[in-house]
This record gives sequence, structure tokens and C-alpha cells, in this order.
Amino acid sequence: MRRGNDTSTTGFIFLGLFPDTGDISYLIYVILLSYIITLFGNTILILLIWLASRLHTPMYLLLSQLSVMDLILISTTVPKMVTDFWMDRKNISQIDCGIQMLFYIAITGSESILLTLMSYDRYVAVCNPLRYSVIMNSRVCLHMATFSWVVGFPNSLVHTVYTTHFPVFDLREVYHFFCEILAILNLSCDDTSVYEKILFVTGIVFILIPFGLILASYSLISLSVFHMKSQEGKNKALATCSSHLTVVSIYLGSGIFAVIVPLTTYSAEESQAVALLYNILTPMNPIIYSLRNKEVVGALRKVLAVSIASQIKDRKH
Repeated sequence: MRRGNDTSTTGFIFLGLFPDTGDISYLIYVILLSYIITLFGNTILILLIWLASRLHTPMYLLLSQLSVMDLILISTTVPKMVTDFWMDRKNISQIDCGIQMLFYIAITGSESILLTLMSYDRYVAVCNPLRYSVIMNSRVCLHMATFSWVVGFPNSLVHTVYTTHFPVFDLREVYHFFCEILAILNLSCDDTSVYEKILFVTGIVFILIPFGLILASYSLISLSVFHMKSQEGKNKALATCSSHLTVVSIYLGSGIFAVIVPLTTYSAEESQAVALLYNILTPMNPIIYSLRNKEVVGALRKVLAVSIASQIKDRKH
């Protein structure tokens, strides 16, 4: 196999989702349906938080940012994967691959930071409720949202540029359905072992450290809830925090698997399965969060009631 040096003008060829499996049309239909649900669900949630004044709080502002990130995340990989399958066109240019990798790494890193900040918001709300409005004021909340966005992109830019600078073999077949960083590194004809260790350290910073901080926050929240005398207060705190824990579990579960479990212990198909679950389930997090939240459901009912009443009034006139 010849060594290829030109990585700027030549693209890659995706082998696609589970290339060694038979017909996966049914799976593509499920993925497309999940994408549509995620697209509409997150868009409605963003509009609802913007329209409903009762949701103009730090928690929901951060949740709206999570929805935006998830929309970008799923739109980075799923539309191309579905269109490639139906059109039997699996190539991608080097530039498009770099852009896809840039956004994917940036959003995954930013989401991890944002979820950590959301756990701090819940910690303040439960453990220090009297000072919540002072600590989590609008300025602090804006800084949190901005910080989560800003941190992800420089990290992503560095990894994208460094990954794409490696020369690759002439056979540019990527055993994946998108430009996943390790799948691209597998094509390199240079030794990437040192850089893979750097990726492992980066994974610890963006996955395990946030996981530890979230775990610490909820440990303190659990102690505070345990000492609450009011059963109603306990139930309210647990209901709110359980929604966030569900989101964190779905997001960080696959991330921890990717960081901790050595690459040699699982196959390329298993790697694709984890990536697929991550790409499909993670963007549904805000929707899951909202369905378990009475304030969001109540605000949705109110907005729908006002909209219906307005339409009836217009028809009468």
C-alpha cells in the first residue's frame, strides 16, 4: 500500500454504518425518525423557553443552550449518514471532514462543560435556595453559557488541525459513518500512539473531571435533601435533579466507555454502535429533561391554550 502525502485535496470514503451487516434500511428509518423527533422537540423547547416568561430562569436558559448544542451535534453526522445511505454516495472531501470533526469535538466538549455547570445550578438551588437569585443572577448565567461554548472550540480546533496533518495511506476508507477522530487516525501511515495518549488525557479533562464534579454536586445535594424536613421539598428537589441525572447518565455513559475502555477490547462494530447511540440518544436529552419537568409541561399547555384562544378570536372577527 502506497503512502499518500496529499491530505488537503483528496477526500475519504466512508464504509458506512455496520458495513459487514446485511440490509439495515429499517435501522436508517429509525435513525431518520429519531432525527426528526430531536429536530422538532429541541426547536419547540427553545421557542417555549423564549416565549414563556415563567421559564426565564438560569436553569432553563442553560437548558436552551443544551438544546442548541444537541441540534448542532445530531445535524453534524446524521443527515449525511442518511443521505449517503440512500444515494449510495459515501465520499467526503478533506475540508468537509475537517469541518465535521471540528463541530463534533467542539459540541461534545462544550456539552460536558455545560452539564457540569447545570449540576452546579441545581446544587445552589437545593443547598442554598435563599441566595440562589443572588448567586445565579443573569450575568453569571450568561457567563456560564458563554464559557461552555468558548472552551469547546479551541480544544476542537487544535485536535482537528493536528489530526488532519498526519499523512495517510492511499486507501482512504474510513470504517465509520462520520469523521470520528480515531477512525481517521487509523488511516495514518505515521505513528500516532503519542497523540492517542494526548487524546486520552483530553478525554479525562472533558469527561472524567466533569463526571467527578457532577458526582460531588449530587452527593452534596443528596445530603441536603436527606436533612430536609418537608416531604414536599424533598419530592420537588428529587424531581428536578432526577431529570438532570438522566441527561448526565445518557451523555457521560458513552463518553466514559470511550475514554476508559481500551480500544483493543472492543471491535469496530461495537465502536460504531456506541457512537450511534451517543449521536441519537444524547440530542434527545433536553426533550427527556422537559417531559419529566412539570414547569415545562405547564408552560407548553399555557402557550398552546393562548394560541388556540387567539385563533378562535380571530375567526370570530
